[in-house]
Amino acid sequence: MAYECDVKEQSSQPTLAIRTRTSVGELSQVLGEAYGSIARYVGELGGQFAGPPYVAYYNDDMEDLDIEIGFPVARELPGRGEIEAGETPSGRVATCVHVGPYSDIEPAYEALAHWVDENGYEPTGVAYEFYLNDPEETPPEELMTEIMFPLKQE
Repeated sequence: MAYECDVKEQSSQPTLAIRTRTSVGELSQVLGEAYGSIARYVGELGGQFAGPPYVAYYNDDMEDLDIEIGFPVARELPGRGEIEAGETPSGRVATCVHVGPYSDIEPAYEALAHWVDENGYEPTGVAYEFYLNDPEETPPEELMTEIMFPLKQE
């Protein structure tokens, strides 16, 4: 699959998220539980989502992933317990979209990393995945995931 990579300027967006550690084998269960907890809490607050759910990856240790699981929200909302208020980063980001099963996403990361390096950018080291459609309603071959690398500012 050919990936179209680009750089865009992004504003920060308020979020509610859970930061945790897990193995790749437990990832789907951990994500499901976290998204459910956050969605219930946003509902209790009468809040609104402002974009698709995401995961921020702070490392790439498949046995001990350091991740932030969250949703962009329309306005700042208070955290509670393990659910923390935060925001997505502002500034320049490199992006590409992967279409297909989550398990086949590695070539998209490789393409984006190569493109970023080839174009003289330097990533911050955090990678975001935004899940653009619902895996419970979308066949695996049609899943769309936007990968985003925040870039170091010059």
